[in-house]
Amino acid sequence: MYRNKGKNRHVLNGLIALISALISSLSFAEKNKPNILWIFSEDNSSHWIGSYGNDQAKTPRVDALAKEGILFENAYSNAPVCAVARATVLTGVYSPTLGAQHMRSRHPIPEKYRPNVEYLRAAGYYCTNRRKTDYNFAGDDDSYWDDSSGTGHYKNRPEGKPFYAFVSVAVSHESSLFKNKPLEPKRLKPEEIDLPPYLPDLPEIRKDYARYHDRITDMDTQIGQLLDQLEREGLAEDTIVIYSSDHGGILPRGKRYLNETGVKVPMIIRIPKKFQHLSPFKPGERVTEPISFVDFSPTLLSLAGTEIPGQMQGRALLGKSRVEPASDEMEFLYADRFDEYYGMRRGLTDGKWKYIRNFNPHLPIAPYSSYQFGQPGWVAYKKAFEEGKLKPEYAAIWKAPEISEQLFDLSADPWETKNLATDPAHSKKLIAMRNRLKETMRQATDTGLVPEPLFDDLADGATIADYVQSENFDMNAVLDLAFAASSQNPANLPLFKEKLASPDPVQRYWAAMGLVALGEKSESAADALMPILEDQHTVIRTVAAEAFMKWGKADVAEKSFLTSVTEETQVYSLLHLFNTLRRYDLLGKVPADWKKEKNLKQGDLHYINKMLSNINGYPKRL
Repeated sequence: MYRNKGKNRHVLNGLIALISALISSLSFAEKNKPNILWIFSEDNSSHWIGSYGNDQAKTPRVDALAKEGILFENAYSNAPVCAVARATVLTGVYSPTLGAQHMRSRHPIPEKYRPNVEYLRAAGYYCTNRRKTDYNFAGDDDSYWDDSSGTGHYKNRPEGKPFYAFVSVAVSHESSLFKNKPLEPKRLKPEEIDLPPYLPDLPEIRKDYARYHDRITDMDTQIGQLLDQLEREGLAEDTIVIYSSDHGGILPRGKRYLNETGVKVPMIIRIPKKFQHLSPFKPGERVTEPISFVDFSPTLLSLAGTEIPGQMQGRALLGKSRVEPASDEMEFLYADRFDEYYGMRRGLTDGKWKYIRNFNPHLPIAPYSSYQFGQPGWVAYKKAFEEGKLKPEYAAIWKAPEISEQLFDLSADPWETKNLATDPAHSKKLIAMRNRLKETMRQATDTGLVPEPLFDDLADGATIADYVQSENFDMNAVLDLAFAASSQNPANLPLFKEKLASPDPVQRYWAAMGLVALGEKSESAADALMPILEDQHTVIRTVAAEAFMKWGKADVAEKSFLTSVTEETQVYSLLHLFNTLRRYDLLGKVPADWKKEKNLKQGDLHYINKMLSNINGYPKRL
């Protein structure tokens, strides 16, 4: 009996020891999770960094980090502007899936798409953000973090907690070159600059390039200070360091463009020796597999040893949950409304080939925002175009493209100067990339197929993502119609006439857009389009009226436009309408009391007022 008691006592003691060991191991696991410091610079593509091949760059700290870490040669921001890109970074979900593809739109997104910070905090991490958020969907950005402020810092964490610290470095932002900051170049003379071949050789552009090299060096210095602080705190051997930028930029044809200069970013990850088991790559290795921002949330959670939720669309690049890239891995790129200007483009790249589709081929390629005209180089570029001083290859950016597709062989043409979309020798590649893009948009349930002014009506109190993912939205029909509308093929006229009578407003929109893209070639559809001038949705009436403008029927178009200005009360419908009026120099005909009887919030009016202030030239505030 006593032997049995002793045995039971031993069993009990063993259980207590096991439980104690488990508790201890859990505590040990939390304490031995890697810290993660993510440094995010603003507005610089990878070609500004020395370790990415720029011989004129002075970036010693980033270059040293690359030698100690892993350099990804083909890293992409899915969007070439900050808020849209950050929505993808935070959620691991494409912004067009969320309905967050329009710059600073703040549309609501479904509850299931949660920020990566919430998962990290649940795993025991102390999470700080200093300071920029700009996540582009409804909610309190700061609330996701333990501390999101100008003083947010990992040193404030509770004892024993691992940290995830996200730090934005803003010295390289495009505003650093604005005319109200006329800093002279320090290191390089403008005449010494190696200009890329897609830009005209203008003194103002050369000077902006020289000045921006200084800003990049300033950025490099600030990154070095962050790394030095990590060393002083004795945390370098416990901390994974990630460096990237939020997108490309900032000189002409950079930020806001799906070219490499707008979306290709530096991505360097340094992993301390004690955590090398989390990476299949060696320190100093250069990795060529294509990656993009949609992969960053899964990678963070994988490095932290946390399960990756199923709604995330990317793959883990490192850590226990790493997923090897597919043999035909492609990165999805997107660009929609930037600030006050509308436009929809989508792209794919694997770092070797790039395909870009412009779904509004009737719109000029530039500008995508008036904000950029704070830079002397942008102003000089536009002035040279207006004065007829540019060669055709440089003037093209200010005009509507003749075709909706671009195909670039990045290996042979890294600056994307030769569009191969019309070259019969590359027709198979073009068709394959076109079909792949269509399938990618389908799988992503791309809400960009719905014009932004229709979001509220169609979402009906939910979110536009819920609507597009529901049975109420015919993704296949709309996707096919959008590709047809942007193809500028007169053979599609019967399809467009048929879809003008569709009960689906999105299909009516794309049918009318197809007529606009065809211009004079679609005038035979005038009778079918006339009833659409009375459509219940202003955005559709606006597109229909633009078709009449293309056909030389300015009286019909102007009457429709100005009636809508008077009657419409929804801000995005008005913004889209004013975009169209701007293109035809009709903003001056907007009645002075256009806001009368409209309950519009001042914040919502920001971009409209910005556009109206631009009637007589560049916005006065610049």
